[in-house]
Amino acid sequence: MSFLMGLKDAGITVGSRQLLSDVTVSFDTRSRIGIVGPNGAGKSTLLHMLAGTTQIHQGKRIVTDGVRIATLAQFDTFDQELSIKQAVHGDIDDHEWARHRHLRAIDEGLLEDLDLHLPVETLSGGQKRRVALARCLGSEADIVLLDEPTNHLDVEGVAWLADYLNERFAATKAAGALGVVTHDRWFLDAVCSHMWEVVPGVDPADGRGQIPGRIEQYEGSYAAYILARAQRAQEAAVVEQKRRNLVRKELAWLRRGAPARTSKPRFHVKRAEALIEDVPPPRDGVELLKMATARLGKKVIDLVDVCVSFQREGESAHQVLNKVTWRIAPGERVGIIGVNGAGKTTLLRVICEELSPESGRVTTGKTVQIAKLSQSTHELDDLGDKRVVEAVAMVKERMVVGDKEMSAMQMVERLGFTKKRAWTPVKDISGGERRRLQLLRLLMSEPNVLVLDEPTNDLDTDTLAALEDLLDSYSGTLIVVSHDRYLLERVTDHQRALTADGGLQLLPGGIEQYLRERSASRTQTSGRFTGKITDVKHDHHNKEGGMSGTFHRGGGQGNDIAAHNVPSGAALYEMTKQLSALERKMKKCEDKITALEQEMAILATDPSAENIKQLAHIDKQVAQLRADHDDLETQWLELSEEIDG
Repeated sequence: MSFLMGLKDAGITVGSRQLLSDVTVSFDTRSRIGIVGPNGAGKSTLLHMLAGTTQIHQGKRIVTDGVRIATLAQFDTFDQELSIKQAVHGDIDDHEWARHRHLRAIDEGLLEDLDLHLPVETLSGGQKRRVALARCLGSEADIVLLDEPTNHLDVEGVAWLADYLNERFAATKAAGALGVVTHDRWFLDAVCSHMWEVVPGVDPADGRGQIPGRIEQYEGSYAAYILARAQRAQEAAVVEQKRRNLVRKELAWLRRGAPARTSKPRFHVKRAEALIEDVPPPRDGVELLKMATARLGKKVIDLVDVCVSFQREGESAHQVLNKVTWRIAPGERVGIIGVNGAGKTTLLRVICEELSPESGRVTTGKTVQIAKLSQSTHELDDLGDKRVVEAVAMVKERMVVGDKEMSAMQMVERLGFTKKRAWTPVKDISGGERRRLQLLRLLMSEPNVLVLDEPTNDLDTDTLAALEDLLDSYSGTLIVVSHDRYLLERVTDHQRALTADGGLQLLPGGIEQYLRERSASRTQTSGRFTGKITDVKHDHHNKEGGMSGTFHRGGGQGNDIAAHNVPSGAALYEMTKQLSALERKMKKCEDKITALEQEMAILATDPSAENIKQLAHIDKQVAQLRADHDDLETQWLELSEEIDG
């Protein structure tokens, strides 16, 4: 790998506050770096420092001659009179850009449903965002810097973007480098090979001036980052107990079945066993169901043959919901997915009786109390002069979480507000803090049916972990609409998808099944899920509360959705033996490295000429062992994927 760009001892001041200091980071060829941290810590500022669009106030920025950089900022700027084609591809002829495979792939992945000759000014905010992303990805650049690229992308769009970036910046290519700021943890885990955490500055208790923010670097994807962060916290014993528990709980979730993490070596997860072997499952499904039934009774909300359509002026009617029948059960935890415009918000409005269906019926149980989190936070506008804790206490002074009674102040702190921010007027808090406050007020009302429409908007990864922890103890019925795949797989037990014909389809195979079916139906022009599942066979709920089983499409043996090339019994036995042998070899490498590092630590206490010579020799041995370990790890991954089919 070769150096492309970096910062050395860099710092920046915003107003009177030194936001970041002593930042030394670099991009090499094939780097895929995810940048995380709390809202306001300086993630976007760091991206602008790297791009050269913000002047640094100390240190320096170093760029190799000839390196080209493309940046996707949070806010898009276009000449509104340009067409989509001009905004993305400039004024070159169609045949010029269309002959490039990667440009065609970008157009098909992001702009397939748009007329490229439409003016940019006619597009919605989400469509403009996709145009900006397509323009950035299509530019000839060695380094691509993306700020919240998954905003306004549905689950399928996020999966496409992950596949595209993995192909473009594959480890086997001498391609450029990628830096991405996002709160989408599934995306981070699927794409990134290194993580940078922007740790915010703090005000010391002694009042001797603010300590500026810094960058902590981690090797591996998001899952490895979570593990390494937990290990650092445990070894240093400096991280507060509440945050450590959240990390431990998230690690337990990673071990217990979050799907689609093939990029994470499984033996790395085994190393987490010592940290999390005493951590209970994220939630006790049996106990929560018992509590939900007591609060709700047997009937919650029934939708029977519900139909809803919309008609724009000059257009024919568009069927959004078509004879949808869904009997929502007490304690059900379900995620709703579908492409943008599929009708997810419409379905929620019908469930909450904000919209009456054209036909069919919606009946609600007598004890049902619904609370809905909308995508907008405008309901907080009238509370501008109230302080955060006061705005929460207005709903309720105390509530029970799990088996503990918590005050409004404790709830505010639990969802990430410091004591100082808890007493800040609502009008002065950030967008992410407004979203947290909106959630808190909703939870304090203690509804027995909780409906969340895109709850992850504006929330950082730590706040999302805290929200998931809170939802684990929620004993009512939970309905979530989100493009955040990690959240859906984490807090819901199963998912349903809105189909092209206006139906609501149960997905026994989860989001992976949805993406497979969407891929199979790409020739359809509707842009919505068209899969039909028949002959569904599934087991009882597993211990995690999810659903497992096999499922087939109609049409005979050749159409299994989850069909794989499964090795024969004898071959599988031999491959399993090879896998175990590789794991033993990796363990020996690790043990040797540990022993040599301990020897180096002893030699370093006496910097004599002989010891320095010996240290250099051992250092070469360690480097070779690490290279051997990496080769074994690659073999392990390839063999593991072959076994899985």
